[in-house]
Amino acid sequence: MLPTQLRAATHLLVVTGAACLIGAVSGLTSWALFEALDHATTLRLDHTWLVWLLPAAAFILGAAYHYFGGPANRGTSLVVEQSLPPLDPSVPDHTPKIPYRMAPMIFGATFIAQVTGASVGREGAALQISGSATSLLTRPFRLRPSDTRLMLIAAIAGAFGGAFGVPMAGAIFGLEVQQTGRLRYEGLAPALAASITADLIVESLGRHTPMVNIPVNIDWSIALRLVLVGIAAGLAARLFIEVSHGVKKTMSDLISWVPGRPVIGALATLALMLIFGRDYLGLSLPLVEQALGGSVASWWDPVLKILFTAIALGCAIPGGEVTPLFVVGATLGSAMSGPLHLAPTLTAAACLAAVFGAAANTPIACAVLAIELFGAGMAIPAGIVCIVAYSISPKHGIYEGQRHGSTKDLRATAVQPHRS
Repeated sequence: MLPTQLRAATHLLVVTGAACLIGAVSGLTSWALFEALDHATTLRLDHTWLVWLLPAAAFILGAAYHYFGGPANRGTSLVVEQSLPPLDPSVPDHTPKIPYRMAPMIFGATFIAQVTGASVGREGAALQISGSATSLLTRPFRLRPSDTRLMLIAAIAGAFGGAFGVPMAGAIFGLEVQQTGRLRYEGLAPALAASITADLIVESLGRHTPMVNIPVNIDWSIALRLVLVGIAAGLAARLFIEVSHGVKKTMSDLISWVPGRPVIGALATLALMLIFGRDYLGLSLPLVEQALGGSVASWWDPVLKILFTAIALGCAIPGGEVTPLFVVGATLGSAMSGPLHLAPTLTAAACLAAVFGAAANTPIACAVLAIELFGAGMAIPAGIVCIVAYSISPKHGIYEGQRHGSTKDLRATAVQPHRS
């Protein structure tokens, strides 16, 4: 029998080594997904008539998920939920399970959605593919439930870190997204190992995340104005969540046949396209590039991107929320730079991270993401905007499987005065 300390060290090494393998898988699957979606976007831009197939594509995807998806319908929320330990320690623990069909279904669905112009993201798909693949790979080894959950945390961290080229932010995201206001420190080593490995794999395969070193000269006046940017970012996250949930509830109340709901979303998307143009279809990455390049966005850009994406996701067209929320944040920050007399690139970069951080309840991960993407000078601006945005965002974020750990209302945690 090995001494307790030696057993703990051995277990740490084994789990971290396994996390590296999970990270490699996450990196490979993320690379394959992003390569496929780049081709899908190019195909749609080269053949503009493909957007008119969106209603048919939405019907096929809706029917496939309704009749064959099962638990896979819960998407990223299921991966997050299964990585959490049981609330009641007295309840027998069970091995977390992610449906194996989730990976091929979300891969194909996201490709089809991008080809036909649905305003959905891709990073959520990467998280689902990574979680599903991890569940498949770990099953033969009959790991303890706690170790399987660590592997799922590694899968989340690897998919996020590899997707954006931000290994530190990926590791923190894998720990922070589990529970509001809490970090799962027991998963720190596997999360970091998986995220770094995934990033190295993606880089070695030729996908490089562009880094923009934004010069920052901050003073009290700029800091106070950044607080206003943070407030706007938090309100944008709140608007996205409320509109998405509102669309979802309305569809549930009005359309009893589930496969018909994505069709309604597709028709609404085409109607909005005819009114406002094609800039808000698909990922809308050119809007981010323009904002980070110093161009001042129009105030309606973030509003319309929220509307396009909330309709698509609320009507159950498969896809993710991350990239659309980055677009919302970058254009919102850019649009606010003029009235606040701030540098457009500074506000766009800080707000890009803050809107998603507020919507996902992951402010620390997203502040670190901004630092990794835009340089160490972004530490204070990103910290201000992300924390303020998080503090005024709603309690319930975009992931239903996220557990509530602490309240955002400081009054609820304050020591109550003793009354005699």
